[in-house]
Amino acid sequence: MSEKFATLSLDGKQYSLPIIESTTGEKAIDIRSLLKDTGHITLDRGFMNTASCFSSITYLDGDKGILNYRGYSIEDLAANCSFVEVSYLILHGELPNYQELEHFRHDMNRFALLHEDMIHFFDHFPPNASPMSILSTTINSLHNFYPEMTAKTDPYGGISVTTARLLAKVRTIAAFSYKKSNGYPLVYPSHKLNYCENFLNMMFDRPNIPYEIKPEVTAALNKLLILHADHEQNCSTSTVRLVGSAQVNLYASISAGVSALWGPLHGGANQAVIEMLEEIHESGDDYNYYIEKAKDKNDPFRLAGFGHRVYKTFDPRARIIKEACHEMLASMNVHDPLLDIAFELEERVLRDDYFISRNLYPNVDFYSGIIYRAMGIPTDMFTVMFALGRLPGWIAQWTEMHADPNTKIGRPRQIYTGYKQRAFVPMYER
Repeated sequence: MSEKFATLSLDGKQYSLPIIESTTGEKAIDIRSLLKDTGHITLDRGFMNTASCFSSITYLDGDKGILNYRGYSIEDLAANCSFVEVSYLILHGELPNYQELEHFRHDMNRFALLHEDMIHFFDHFPPNASPMSILSTTINSLHNFYPEMTAKTDPYGGISVTTARLLAKVRTIAAFSYKKSNGYPLVYPSHKLNYCENFLNMMFDRPNIPYEIKPEVTAALNKLLILHADHEQNCSTSTVRLVGSAQVNLYASISAGVSALWGPLHGGANQAVIEMLEEIHESGDDYNYYIEKAKDKNDPFRLAGFGHRVYKTFDPRARIIKEACHEMLASMNVHDPLLDIAFELEERVLRDDYFISRNLYPNVDFYSGIIYRAMGIPTDMFTVMFALGRLPGWIAQWTEMHADPNTKIGRPRQIYTGYKQRAFVPMYER
């Protein structure tokens, strides 16, 4: 911590506010005593300039295009690790050795099945129920079936086992919700398959059409899950922390995070990409029309999947998944007009000075939507896939918050703009 201070002049008085410096050099003005000392609060819409916590999980530099988990670059992790390894890293702070990884995998296999009573839940959702609604509801219900996981003395081994349980069961819930929406028989997880293979098999295997697991597809899914595993204090992660700050159990906190991710401005971006490509296709593949619309400052239309709220240069995740996307599509020999449109649109945008000068490059959502579509995953499952990847980050953030003795229940302030005081008017005078 630095001993430097910022000086605030207010109503003729001077106030010294400590300056805190992170391990990577960012500086923050500590205003925790501002209200007590000055009687004033700050206004920061969307908390764009406000740090809500200390965290050692994820480092993100949007200007330089850097994303690190626990100090490891996303490039190294995506190239060398499985999603299960990265999940362990995010939770424990260190990459697992062979024995630790095998034990973690064993726990995942042990807890992959759902309680048979929970399976009946799927029968009572309407056929057109949103998979995100099913996911959020079912995760919340896990607390009723496994209440011992929130007991002070956990007989099952602590947060590591809780993580294994959630990672395994949420994967099963996601696959089952897809099966139920199509009226297909459920496929149970297999101890012979790895994490990504298991998910794909549960999603697509059918008694009359056995699913062929392709390594290129598995590798692409593994990378996508790693790239989404955590992303600092975004909307859904902040929701998990805010809900959890009230001492809410992990399952309910994660369920709240799923609901936040459901929003089209957060987890629905890759779905918006596919919908945009469909619109372009229906227009007769008129690329120029949509590119010019995106350039028109008086037109609210924006190209979905280009640019990023945080990254002011190229999204580092996009570089990784773009390569995996092309490798997977080449191996699958996929023919889809929407995919052709996507790559043509990408080429035109990357040659256009308007987009280049504004750093509007394709982001991870642009490529993830393409990959999921090629895999056969329907559009309404895209956000579920996002949640599946983000799960280890949510758990780690919730755990870190509860381990911090200085954590306080979240309670944002407001600037009141209503009536100051009004006299009550009886009914007969209104």
